[in-house]
Amino acid sequence: MCWRDAGGCQCRAAMGVSRLCRPGSWLLLARRGPVPKVTTWTHRSFRTSITLLKQDDFTKILSNELEKVHKKVKDALPGSDWTPFKSMDHLPPEHADIVIVGGGVIGWSVAYWLKKMQTKKKAYNVLVVERDTTYSHASTVLSAGGIRQQFSRPENIQMSLFGAHFLRNINEYLGILNEDPVDVQFNPSGYLFLSSEKGAEILEENYRVQREQGAKVALLSPEQLKKKFPWINTQDVALASYGLENEGWFDPWLLLSALRRKALSMGVLHCHGEVTGFNYVTQEMVTSDGDPVNFRRIHEVIVQAQNSLETQPVECMAVVNAAGAWSSKVAEMIGIGCGSPGTFQEFKLPVEPRKRYIYMFHCPNGPGLDCPLLIDSSGAYFRREGLGGNYIGGLSPLEEEEPDHSNLDVDHEYFQQKVWPLLAYRVPVFESLKVKSSWAGYYDYNTYDQNGVIGTHPLVPNFYFACGFSGHGLQQAPAVGRAVAELLHNGQFTTLDLTSFDFQRFIFQQPILERNIV
Repeated sequence: MCWRDAGGCQCRAAMGVSRLCRPGSWLLLARRGPVPKVTTWTHRSFRTSITLLKQDDFTKILSNELEKVHKKVKDALPGSDWTPFKSMDHLPPEHADIVIVGGGVIGWSVAYWLKKMQTKKKAYNVLVVERDTTYSHASTVLSAGGIRQQFSRPENIQMSLFGAHFLRNINEYLGILNEDPVDVQFNPSGYLFLSSEKGAEILEENYRVQREQGAKVALLSPEQLKKKFPWINTQDVALASYGLENEGWFDPWLLLSALRRKALSMGVLHCHGEVTGFNYVTQEMVTSDGDPVNFRRIHEVIVQAQNSLETQPVECMAVVNAAGAWSSKVAEMIGIGCGSPGTFQEFKLPVEPRKRYIYMFHCPNGPGLDCPLLIDSSGAYFRREGLGGNYIGGLSPLEEEEPDHSNLDVDHEYFQQKVWPLLAYRVPVFESLKVKSSWAGYYDYNTYDQNGVIGTHPLVPNFYFACGFSGHGLQQAPAVGRAVAELLHNGQFTTLDLTSFDFQRFIFQQPILERNIV
């Protein structure tokens, strides 16, 4: 099936791979899964901006003349930075091959891997758009910074195994010549999952999968647990699972900064602003049942400048949705989830913000340097934070207790009533702890199955997802960035097969079960 859009670009699409319709481009789009049988089709082209050749020439001539006038004015006022013309530096460029919406750890990881994979014949202009320039609301920097391989899905285990490898060899990936080495302060102290009699069988099943995938994990009986960690109350513990290698925690901000700095050094462009919409071309087709199906291809991203009403359309060939907790809103801008009932367009991206509290507390007689990141059978968790008896911990609320996510205010009563009793029961010395500080952050929570969404949309083949990781995005960012870059660069996954994480599982009701969600 082929057609020619109003811009005169050749576009080819098939069940396998289609090349983006920008002449000379090597960017590939993957389209997988069933395609509706088409008996008839009509072409409707919707464009919001068309620049004719003569208009384009006039614009270039005018721009050149204005630059000459600008130079004359500056020459007449030596030593002055004054200009009679408004600066446009705050606006994004007019063109980028790939626009990444969201400048968190996932977005910058995708940008880094794209530049790392490019060659002279396949080079990309990559733009990262981030609205929160201070990162004060970013999920990345407000997380607990943990990494583990103790999952039940092989794909999640493999992603985190690569994440650990990436962190241990981070200077081979993110080091910059003549700059200080990267140090994300990785603490390889391991995760410790505790299980009651009810969950012991599942813990054993998870252990077998983890070992098959190459994770270094050990099962501990209550007696072995007590011997290794005598400060734990093992009264109702039936089994424990302990990570021996490649697990622990690190500083999220340092990883984000290193990815960002490396990507910028490789030529990635950065814009402070907010994506407010898309311009796209629509191809309408009719199935054998007479149902209309609209395929869309984005050709411009509308970016609103920070602290301004000005907008700039950015011409592009592909868009990556790495907007985290707000990725569903970005998807709605292209019509995802806004269709009629019974159509593919009705299926929304099931990702929403969920607020999580993290409390820092002090206990001078608490666990020492051998303290792991402990996940209690109740769901409460804690880990050591530096030295001197400091710890951080928390507890994910029940579905019916989810707090208001319109702000990042902390509920201190939640710690007193819900978290502290559980921690003090499991670690008796925590009876005397004192809370020092606290903060809240967002999960980009996938309400469907709590696993990430990676890949394209079946009806918008140049719109890529990298979101919905439900608290695991930080540790999986290196693998996710690589995977999305592979799709853009090669049209398919080439290292880890993450096909099961694509959007089509929502349409065909195929949830991915992950048992170890914290």
